Amino acid sequence: MAIPGNMLSPATESMDPTYTGWRPRLNCSLLSATGGRNGAKTLAVKSNAAGDAQAETVTGYPIVAGQTYQVFADASSATEPERIGIEWLDATYTPVGSVLWSLTTSAASASWHRIGVAGTAPVGAVRARIVLSSTAGGAAVPHYWENIYLGPPVRTTGNLYSFGTESSEIDASGWMPEVNATISRQAPPVSWAVDWYWAGGQVLAATVIAAGNAAITSVERPAVTPGVEYLGYAYLAPPTTSAVTWVEIRFYDAANNQIAATRSVLAAATTGFQRQRVSAAAPAAASSARLAVGIDGATAGQVLRLEQAVISVAPVLQAGSVLPYADASFEQGIAGWTTTTGVATLARSAPWGAYAYDGSYALTITSTTATASTIRSARFPLPAGSGGLGFRLRYTATVTAGGWSSSRGIRWYDATGTDLGLTKFTDSGLPASGWWLLGTDQTAPAGATQAAVEWTFTATAANSALRIDRVALWQALPVMTVEVREPTASVTLTARELAVGALLRVTRVTSSGARTLVRGPAALYDGTVVITSDLVVVEDYEAPLGVPVYYIVDIIDATTGAVESRTSSQATIPHQDRNWAWLKDPGNPQRNMLVMVQRAPDWQRPIEQSAYVVRGRRNKVVLSGRRQGLEGDLAIWTLSDDQRAALHWLLDSGNVLLWQAAPGMGVSDTYVNVGQIGEERTDGTAMEQMRAWTLPLTEADIPVTTGVNGSAGRTWIDVLAEFATCSGLIATYDTCEDLLLDHRAR
Repeated sequence: MAIPGNMLSPATESMDPTYTGWRPRLNCSLLSATGGRNGAKTLAVKSNAAGDAQAETVTGYPIVAGQTYQVFADASSATEPERIGIEWLDATYTPVGSVLWSLTTSAASASWHRIGVAGTAPVGAVRARIVLSSTAGGAAVPHYWENIYLGPPVRTTGNLYSFGTESSEIDASGWMPEVNATISRQAPPVSWAVDWYWAGGQVLAATVIAAGNAAITSVERPAVTPGVEYLGYAYLAPPTTSAVTWVEIRFYDAANNQIAATRSVLAAATTGFQRQRVSAAAPAAASSARLAVGIDGATAGQVLRLEQAVISVAPVLQAGSVLPYADASFEQGIAGWTTTTGVATLARSAPWGAYAYDGSYALTITSTTATASTIRSARFPLPAGSGGLGFRLRYTATVTAGGWSSSRGIRWYDATGTDLGLTKFTDSGLPASGWWLLGTDQTAPAGATQAAVEWTFTATAANSALRIDRVALWQALPVMTVEVREPTASVTLTARELAVGALLRVTRVTSSGARTLVRGPAALYDGTVVITSDLVVVEDYEAPLGVPVYYIVDIIDATTGAVESRTSSQATIPHQDRNWAWLKDPGNPQRNMLVMVQRAPDWQRPIEQSAYVVRGRRNKVVLSGRRQGLEGDLAIWTLSDDQRAALHWLLDSGNVLLWQAAPGMGVSDTYVNVGQIGEERTDGTAMEQMRAWTLPLTEADIPVTTGVNGSAGRTWIDVLAEFATCSGLIATYDTCEDLLLDHRAR
């Protein structure tokens, strides 16, 4: 599995099929070993004698001085700790300064564990090399390595924090002591999933000075928007499972005064790293925010470790849901939920990770008697004009003791807070085991502007327990809609209420019955794409012009293979002028353009043939291959310098293009490769902007592995978190498109 953004080749990263990208540097020999996770093979660095044993990449990788680079690897050794380093090199491969080393891991570990370091390339450096190091106690001591990365810092998309605050790979300067603590960095041998690239090898350590409460905070205070709900989280490793450790999100006004704080306490299951979340809406006067972490009632010398600190806009658990994250996922408590009648008690589940459908906790409902209890949420504002519209309530539930029956519904309120009544659905009983998705559809009464979720749960036995998680309430919109966008000759398909974790297949169907898979961000939606959100927006730039089409969305159960199919309404992309045609890049729709057609191709279809003359026979014997696709020259005009530049931009990549002519012109939509182009002035004068072009076309197959390029969730928030000045952007990205797609020059 190639690490995104890695400068190393897949073989040098994974050691599969072998370690050709590596060589001995000091006191070692290299062997190919098994037992890897990123592929079957690993690199074994075997010491020649006692002492430091080092291996290095064969080549140095191009870098830009002044830019920050990160390196990490997974290592394994039952006997020796290790470290990893970046060696900066000039154009002659001469080292620039000393090797930038990580901390040495605090102990040896035979389990795969992460080591890493990051730093800024010094002036004069144009290349970088990775160095692996371990100190052997004797000869023939092996050390194993795999899953190695070199590239720009791997940071959480959407994080308001810069990499230096999110991670401790550079230093500890992104954090400062607040109460009774000192800050340092450590390198414990922590095992992370092979594809969890956001964890480095060095973690932040807050050490308690004296008995009592202790806390540290980030130095950085990123800007926030009032009224927006934010999610903060960090991986915490408490000193003991009984230690009261927490993460807190704090909001500040423009004068840097703290005006609000929300704390979330970790219910530790182990002393390992556990991600603790906290969420809150920014108050009206909020200008910035920061995270704090701490430990209450600590003893002197206790250490709280921290990894991957994030503040981001809170995730949407269900598109359009009116419930805040805290009330929907129960990560920091029971939020605004209360028991209005009955004996049922409400609490957040414990410990961390024991019960959860989203995040790490769930709402626990316990009844000591076999009676009914009513549970109600806080009131949440509805979208304007909700009266008379349909709403959908959905949540997940699991019975963990006894038994339950339920009535699930929505209580409505007007703008003055007047109760407009409860609409509900009553079922016979909840399933006895496993997580189940439950819900109901209800219609908001006239005048409804607020709503609360209300359940009546009846325990069928004493001491019954029920867990609830991922609660959502939203206006029930059509599960599929299509919208034609004439300026871009595309169709936007919106599919709602998809099953997260299932597989997705999207097919375009024309009026003739022809079926074609639709393109997504990675490749075609062919039934192997995992659904990561209940809402998917597909922009189909390859739909035919002037022809009615509709879409079939197949939701495929990843375990059983069962298929749920949905069919959209029809849509037709209009095309007004037959003199113009579209040239489109399937992977880069931002480059698509209309061109004026001078002459359509006179097609040829070449074929490989060999002719043989047989003595005594009148006719030759001809051996033929299969006749090939269409070939011909498309003659077009561009009318301005801007069009000319746009056509060069479209053709520069050499990608397979889609040519779409107006309906009725006798030309089908055709995927083509464009050969050596000709560009001529139409009247010979230097001032004339019009150009005549000859584009040699060769018919191609539809590109099946090409995805639609996009920002992959990146926004200006991510850009501002990474770059302090425009000069940094200019040094990193050659074009605005490279900035959009995060295609870095080095």
